[in-house]
Amino acid sequence: MIGSRARDEQGIRGVKGKEFIMLHSIQGRYGEKLRASDGEIGHVKDFYFDAKSWTLRYLIADTGGWLSGRRVLISPHSLGHLYPEGKVLLVNLTRKQIEESPSIYEHEPVTRQQEEEYHRHYGYPYYAQSWPLWGLVDYPVMAPPPAATDTEKKTVDSHLRSTRSIAGYSVEASDGVIGEAVDFMIDGRTWMIREIVVECGHWYAGKKMTIPTGKVSRISYEEEAISVDSTKSVLTEAALSAGS
Repeated sequence: MIGSRARDEQGIRGVKGKEFIMLHSIQGRYGEKLRASDGEIGHVKDFYFDAKSWTLRYLIADTGGWLSGRRVLISPHSLGHLYPEGKVLLVNLTRKQIEESPSIYEHEPVTRQQEEEYHRHYGYPYYAQSWPLWGLVDYPVMAPPPAATDTEKKTVDSHLRSTRSIAGYSVEASDGVIGEAVDFMIDGRTWMIREIVVECGHWYAGKKMTIPTGKVSRISYEEEAISVDSTKSVLTEAALSAGS
């Protein structure tokens, strides 16, 4: 069964030896209730992740009847570390803060300007490519936001993708199709997507296999395909060794 699980991994984040980390299923988080410091605010609808660093940047909250079904972004800065699945996910914000936060439009990309506006609203540090995962450190913490540069202000592209939109993509090795992406496993401390869960075809007896995101060489949104820099036999050996 693939869900929240502990795993030893070699050399995580540049540390020699082994580090004990907890991986969580994104599928297991969909629909989870969200509670602000002064009341419930809805449930988890989706996640946006940075396709360059494989880091979850926001969860998308469906506010239901409270804000007429409006979708809002919640940063891991408001959540801290991700703990095993429960009935409610606690958000360190008030309902008023969330109600006054910048709006997003479902099915449309989030631009860098929108991200900057969002981070300024909450006073969160804004990350950049040359920085660690969360602006100043490798995990979400509160810190004063740096001033945006002129280049950042003019940038309108978005590299954020929805985890729901990527689920179902074909996962392909260098020598053929492996299967279909059905889930993602995330590091509860850094919010990085560590593995893709693939539902394989008859060649692997219809079983599921986890593939490290470090093996991904390309994501084609036009072809709805994820390319992996490895062969099926090598991936099979790795999966058998890991017990997935």
